[in-house]
Parts: sequence; C-alpha cells; structure tokens
Amino acid sequence: MVTHSVKGPRTLSAVPHWLDQDKVFSTNSTGAGLSLFENRGGMALFSKSATFKSLKALRESTIRSVAVTTSCRFTSWWSNVELGPPDAILGITEAYKRDNNPQKINLGAGAYRDDDGKPYVLSCVRKASEIIKNEDMDKEYAGIGGIPDFTRAAAELAFDKDNDIQKNGLNATVQSISGTGALTIGAAFLRKFFPYGKTVYLPTPTWGNHAPVFKFAGLETKQYRYYDQKTCGFDAEGALADLKAMPERSIVLLHACAHNPTGVDPKPEHWQEISQVVKERKLFPFFDMAYQGFASGDIDRDAFAVRQFLKDNHQMALAQSFAKNMGLYGERCGAFSMVCESANEAKIVESQLKIIIRPMYSNPPINGARIAYLILQRPDLRNEWLVEVKGMADRIISMRNQLRANLAKEGSNRDWSHITDQIGMFCYTGLSAEQSERLIKEFSVYLTKDGRISIAGVTSRNVDYLAHAIHQVSK
Repeated sequence: MVTHSVKGPRTLSAVPHWLDQDKVFSTNSTGAGLSLFENRGGMALFSKSATFKSLKALRESTIRSVAVTTSCRFTSWWSNVELGPPDAILGITEAYKRDNNPQKINLGAGAYRDDDGKPYVLSCVRKASEIIKNEDMDKEYAGIGGIPDFTRAAAELAFDKDNDIQKNGLNATVQSISGTGALTIGAAFLRKFFPYGKTVYLPTPTWGNHAPVFKFAGLETKQYRYYDQKTCGFDAEGALADLKAMPERSIVLLHACAHNPTGVDPKPEHWQEISQVVKERKLFPFFDMAYQGFASGDIDRDAFAVRQFLKDNHQMALAQSFAKNMGLYGERCGAFSMVCESANEAKIVESQLKIIIRPMYSNPPINGARIAYLILQRPDLRNEWLVEVKGMADRIISMRNQLRANLAKEGSNRDWSHITDQIGMFCYTGLSAEQSERLIKEFSVYLTKDGRISIAGVTSRNVDYLAHAIHQVSK
C-alpha cells in the first residue's frame, strides 16, 4: 500500500486541496481509497482505509462550509478610505532628488541651510548636548506640563526679562511638541472652553498647517486680508478693515514675526493700530511665534508685536517653537502660554491644559527642552546663541540682497524691492504659477506653485543662477 503526505491548509479560505481527490488521492492495488489518520505540522498522512464515498461526502461538506464562510466574510475595514493627496513640500523635495541637473536648487524646504547648502547644528546646541551627556542626566518622564525650568525660560524669552506677567503669575505655560503641538493644545483648549464663537480668523495666506490644526480641533476657520499681491507687501488697509468687521469676541490668529509663507510683517506702527482694533472689537489674539531671533537676528525686535499687546493689557494665547531659532527641528521643542486675568485663573487654566495634554501624548520629550533651557539660562551659551542666531538671520538677509542685486544685473525691469523688504526664511516672489512651473521644468529650480521660495536654499554659489532663471521666466 502506498502512503502519501500532503500539505494541509491553515484556513478555510478555499477548498482544502487535500480534499481534491482527482489531484491528490492515489489508491492501492485493490482500488481502496486512502484517508487521513494523522496531522503533524500541517502534513496530512493517509494510511487508514476509507472509501471514496466517505471522502466525497467530507469534500462536499467542506465546500458548503467554505461557501457559507465566504458569503459572511466582511470586505476590508478600510475599503472606504480614499488616497490622500501628497504633501506639497515633500513632493517638491522628491522631484528635486530625482533631477540630474547639477545646477538644481531646492527652494521648498522650510529648514535652515548654511552657505554650502548643508544642515546646520549650532555650536551652542552641541555644547548643551555635551553638558547633558557629561552630567549623566536621567531619562525619566517629564511632568505633563513639561520641564518647569524650560517653560519659565521660554515664557521669559517671549515676554522679556523681568516682565510683569511672570512676576504676577498671570501666565499658564506648558511645554509642547514644537510649534504645531502648541497650536494643537491651544486649539483644543479654545474648543472646550472659549465662551463665545468657535471661529478662528486666519490671515490670507497663512501657514498650510494652521487651518488643519484648528479644524481638527473642531473650530471653524475664516480669513482676513493680509497680503497685497500688487505690492507683495502688507495690506494694512484691508487687514484693519477686516479686523474691524469681525464679530466681537472672535479669535484672531497673528504671526508674531517672519510671516509664513510671505515674509511680510506689519511695521511697528501697524502693530499698534492692530492692537487697538483688537481691543476695541474685543477680539481674542492667538500669536504664533516660530521665528523669534531668526527673523531679524534680534530677539527683542522679533517679539515686538507680542510685547506691544501685553503692554496694551491684552489677554492672549501664544505658541512658540524652537525649531528655527535654535535649529532643534527634530527635537520637537516648543511651548504654549495663556496669559490670564489673575494668578488664580492662570492656575485653573494650567490645570485644564494638563488635562488636555494627558490623553493627547501624556508628557513631552525632554532632550530638546533641556538643550533650550541650558542655552537660555547659562550666560555663556546664551551669548553664543545670540551670535549664532544673528549669523543665521544675517545670511538670509545677505542672500535677499544678493538676489535682488543680481536680478538688476540681469537687466530685469521689474521692481524686486519686496525681496529685501520681506523678512525671515520665506519670500513671496510674486511669480505666477506658470512662471513657477517654468522655473522647475526649464531650470530645475524647485519651489511651490504660489511663487514662494525658501531663502535658506539660496547660497553664494547658486544665487547668480537663480537670478538668471527668475529673470528668464519673468521678463
């Protein structure tokens, strides 16, 4: 008698092949069938005598079972999920990487680069990291609100040294996962506790993540005028008119400095007017300050708007990031503050901020906050940081000046003064979508379709080529 071993199935997703008698089963010389007597590791061993009749009945029973199982089976749980659109900036970077043109330039990424086009780690950051290593600091959890030394230092950086807000305990400040995390905490708090309309007014245009963050929290977003396409500058008249027309007790988002994506900031006198209108209309200001020190190279100048509003006795929300001004991009280091009417109110607000944070991410990462705290509090590291952040800002300003000068050398008749009037990492060039597309296809200069470029991607080696390319598509 011949004995067969056959691989047995693990599921009933199909008729088990070992029941397909036409393909599997052999008989002995007498014509008697073979049947299963043992199963080891999925190997079916046939040796006991069985009739094909019983095997046929087993096969038919299994087929019916499989049919029932198949008919009752769900389709994929996620078959209704649509493919999301690709991230615009990521798409630019991927296209740049595929380009073989040796003169290609990536002006899409929002991270600082040195004059060789390389990522830059500040010397003071390296020294702070070394201190953390040498002091053998533990890796214990931070509190829900973060590292207290860091939150005090972050608030002081924004509000100024010896400010009355902290002296009187009027701020509730918690550590956040960079600026996006700070906005998210603030949005969640406003959604839960803001006693009036749940609408946030955003400048047009604004950072691409603002609307998604607020909408995800359940808040509605609307726009107010900000950027003047004719002048590539601040639309003061339009912005003030829209602020005056907002319903009382609305929430308004304001970029403290280095407006993203335009690089257009209100002048100090504009901020004073805006503050008065916000007060008259009883609007609630929510400042996003992601570039303090990086915009102009002066931490006090870049904090002018926030401090003007505090001087005018506004209560406010404030989101801070230490990605750009300390180069702590991957450390995800930030802070969220709520300036309140009284110290008691600030304590209550802080307690609720912690309740919001707890189920969101429990507590924030510690390494970046330790680095930032050491830099802000140790005089030697702070002084070094102030020099380095000014150096980064100065390089950006220098590239703006060189780009504008080289456009003039190319013979461009257009007014490019906005390139040097704007401030910070980004520049709204005023180029159309068609001109931006030509830059990409004809010159391998990668930027967003709205004509925004990251000045951080401009270097002394490529600024001539960039000016030439811009002139060719804009003349």
